[in-house]
Amino acid sequence: MVQIGYALSSEEHAPNQLVRHARQAEEAGFTFALISDHYHPWVSRQGHSPFVWSVIGGIAQATERLQLGTGVTCPLIRCHPAIIAQAAATAAAMMPGRFFLGVGTGENLNEHILGDHWPPYEVRAEMLEEAVEVIRLLWEGGLRSYRGQYYEVENAQLYTLPESPTPLMVAASGPQSARLGGRIGDGLISTAPDSEVVEQFEAAGGEGKPRYGQLSVCWAQTEKEARRVAHEFWPNAGLKGALGTELPLPLHFEQASSLVTEEQVAQSVVCGPDPQPHLDKIQEYIEAGFDHVYLHQIGPDQEGFFRFYRREVLPEFR
Repeated sequence: MVQIGYALSSEEHAPNQLVRHARQAEEAGFTFALISDHYHPWVSRQGHSPFVWSVIGGIAQATERLQLGTGVTCPLIRCHPAIIAQAAATAAAMMPGRFFLGVGTGENLNEHILGDHWPPYEVRAEMLEEAVEVIRLLWEGGLRSYRGQYYEVENAQLYTLPESPTPLMVAASGPQSARLGGRIGDGLISTAPDSEVVEQFEAAGGEGKPRYGQLSVCWAQTEKEARRVAHEFWPNAGLKGALGTELPLPLHFEQASSLVTEEQVAQSVVCGPDPQPHLDKIQEYIEAGFDHVYLHQIGPDQEGFFRFYRREVLPEFR
């Protein structure tokens, strides 16, 4: 049976709102959530980008059953993997059996801020594999050192560790990253119902591991209003190709998104109050091989979304 989860959009909501939304998601019947880990929002209209690890501490205290993962953290440039290892271990200790770390190769939007070079994907993939080695080594406990091509750790020990191992999921959007995820990850995270990504993940060692798919929606009282809100707050949904990983500033996303129409956003986002399109799109993810589907409600009206999903959508998956 597929599990239905909720996306905590750090780009759109203040930290205390995110904590409240996590509690509301649990109360509505969502079984898990992923929280985005950004330094910048995609566009300034989204308006937020709190430090995710502080927010996770609040969510740990505000929820009791909700599984939570980062969706996703880039442990390559902005934060050294040894620091991410400590942050994730602390989060997992605060949420026993409820936390997982999601990792990926990141976006220039967030990773350029310290003045570091933004490497091509092939280099970032090598960095991610090495970063995961560092994280897993430190999670084993004890005094650890590591010398690799990209990272060094000298005499580091994590003293606060969870009682059970922390799952580490890997984000993938194409065959190459899916194969990497299957080889080094405990699960897959993706943002499209792409069966090839799932197949490549499984073929590379991911068979039987959880597969998380993110679906963006915009519930509103009318389809017209939903389309307007989606276009206002998430115009980047209409951008194609490598722009999402290569553009360095929200300003650049705004410039590129100025060419995106409301119709183009609606092609990528399920809009409106009719439950059937929501159910149909979730079914696409299931048929593509995902066993976890989590919903990103675009815009400020999260409460209306929770009421709608609790009443019209979640009962279909119980």
